[in-house]
Amino acid sequence: MSALILALIAGAVVGLALGALGGGGSVLAVPALIYLLGFTPAAATTASLIIVTATSLTALYVHARTGTVRWKAGALFAAAGLLPAAAAGAAASRLPQPVLTAAFAAVAALAAVGMLRPSRSATGPAAGEARPAKAAGTGAGLGALTGLLGVGGGFLAVPALVTVLAFEMQAAVGTSLLVISANALASLVTRGATTAGVNWAVVGPFTGAAILGAWDGKRLAAKVTGTLLQRTFAVVLLAVAAFMLVDAFT
Repeated sequence: MSALILALIAGAVVGLALGALGGGGSVLAVPALIYLLGFTPAAATTASLIIVTATSLTALYVHARTGTVRWKAGALFAAAGLLPAAAAGAAASRLPQPVLTAAFAAVAALAAVGMLRPSRSATGPAAGEARPAKAAGTGAGLGALTGLLGVGGGFLAVPALVTVLAFEMQAAVGTSLLVISANALASLVTRGATTAGVNWAVVGPFTGAAILGAWDGKRLAAKVTGTLLQRTFAVVLLAVAAFMLVDAFT
């Protein structure tokens, strides 16, 4: 199968995940770029940030139109993570790749377990808005993990918004896209010099398919329950985590 077809298929899946689940883009894009399209881990990280930035901004626009983005809490959550993300990103360059891969898989597995547990429900229209200290603290921790692992952070932001800030699933999905967009853009700024070597013949079609997939993902999210989305997200994370752990130690 040609690289172009693989890029289109993988991009559609990444976009579907971002549009429907509010995360999972980088956690799916990075393995796809490495194992399907032959990218090095460093090149895959940069390429995935380009793909996820474009796709998450598109998905954010779609969700904003339906009112599922909580801008105040989301902006605070995202802003608190920018500096920790930059510091952790600098530290990540000094760690061996197998260590980063194993850490990535472990964090994905923990996030999945958290999503499978019964979550608290939002108690009113202001749920999640009046918790600035929790939003800032959780956002800083998420930013540090995002910088260390080189991903947009949606696969961590969604469970954090659900379990820590008591967002209902639909609001967590929409708001997480704001967090992803901010983190991915900040990471791209710090990696500006490395984008010159990006293989645009693959990244371009991948990104286009992901953007189209994000629109389909939003329509899918409107047709299924938040619980089903949550469980689907968790199963995807566990599968990816298991695969990457095996790869890290073989």
